[in-house]
Parts: sequence; structure tokens; C-alpha cells
Amino acid sequence: MTYCVAMHLAEGLVFVSDSRTNAGIDHIATFRKLFTFGVTGERLIVLQTAGNLATSQSVVNLLKQRLDGQQPNLHNVPTLYDATALVAETIREVIARDGVSLAGNTDLTCSFLVGGQIAGSLPDLYSIYPQGNFIQATEDTPFLQLGESKYGKPILDRNLEFDTDLEEALRCALVSFDSTIRSNLSVGMPLDLLVYHRDSLIIPAGYRVTEEDPYFAGIRRRWAAGLHDLLGELPSPPVEYNV
Repeated sequence: MTYCVAMHLAEGLVFVSDSRTNAGIDHIATFRKLFTFGVTGERLIVLQTAGNLATSQSVVNLLKQRLDGQQPNLHNVPTLYDATALVAETIREVIARDGVSLAGNTDLTCSFLVGGQIAGSLPDLYSIYPQGNFIQATEDTPFLQLGESKYGKPILDRNLEFDTDLEEALRCALVSFDSTIRSNLSVGMPLDLLVYHRDSLIIPAGYRVTEEDPYFAGIRRRWAAGLHDLLGELPSPPVEYNV
């Protein structure tokens, strides 16, 4: 399984992905699920992946191989919408190609988040469904998720708004991952994260958060302790509850 979250905010964009993949309880591995494309000063395009690993890797590799060609690619499409449509088209291409030679009930589908900014336009964020159609993040819904989203979504729903600053948004994302990792063993460390400041048009180096990362470990401890203390501070049930 996978958990990825991307945020489209007034100040910029935040992306965080886990790196665990599994094909059963005895076959667990680490694969990066966050990829960057672009040219400094011109564009940044970030991809996050979930679903069939072979399909998503083929899609990313094809997108990389075609960067130097004359056909539409992630370095020459004019908008993020066009970039998202190109990724969706490449997904359908890979599934059509590989589905011919594979028999049985193999699920080749995958999903992508596509976000970033191209010079002359505003930052944007899209989620591509396995069927190849996609939706766009809005000010009312400033985050999109892939994979095992249900454990971390309540954190985002309660705390994240379009005007949330990037630092608080990143803290929110990390708490969302802590909640997910605690509740689902198929989501795991390390985490890959990237924070993009609106209109900077640079390609951030990103950061990999490991189990030993002191900042993330501190957030996990303080969040757990805070929830425990807050629960104890809530008022007692009324007598009508028959406790």
C-alpha cells in the first residue's frame, strides 16, 4: 500500500510520500514514490505515485526518456493541465502495452498526483485516477491524497486551509503520516518530502525523513502526549450516560 499527500496553498505546494511497497507480509521493500521534473526559472513538475509499481515505474521512465524529443513532454507542455493530461495518456499507454502480454487478474492500474508551476501561470495540483481521468485541487479542497488516506485525512480536514502557511501545513502532513503509519503496517518509513514556494520556479532538493530523524520523532512524541492529555481534560460524561 501507499500513502501520498499533496497540498495546494496560497504560499505554495507541499508534497509528502511514504516509500513502502509490499506484495504480501513477507515481501516488503522501499521504493521512492516522489519524482521531480523541470527547469530552474521555467517550471517545476512533481509526480507522486501509487498502485502497481511496475506500471508507475514504466510511466515515470517513459516521461524521462521523452524529455529530449520533439513531441509534447514535461519540459515543453505549456500548462500543468497539459502536463497532467500527458501523464494520464502515458498511464493508459503503458497499461495497454503490458496488458496484452499479461494473463489472469493482474491489476496494472496506478494513480498519480501531479503538481507544480510553469512560468506565466499559477501553481496547480491534480489527482489522476486509475482510469486516466483527473480532478483539480481548489481553495475549498486544498489537499489531495493517494493510497491509504483514511487514517490521515481527519487531521487534514480539521486543520488545513488554503491560507495555512507552509510550515504549519508541513507539520500537519507529518502528523497525518504518523497517524497512518500507526494504524496501517503497509505504510512506512522513510518519507520523502518537498516544499515549493509560490513563484520561486526553483527545483527544491527535497528531504528524506528516516525513523531516526529527530524532528519527526519529536513531533510523534508530542502529538501522542498532547492527545493523551487533551482526552483527560475533556469533561466527564453526564449522569444520563449511565457510566
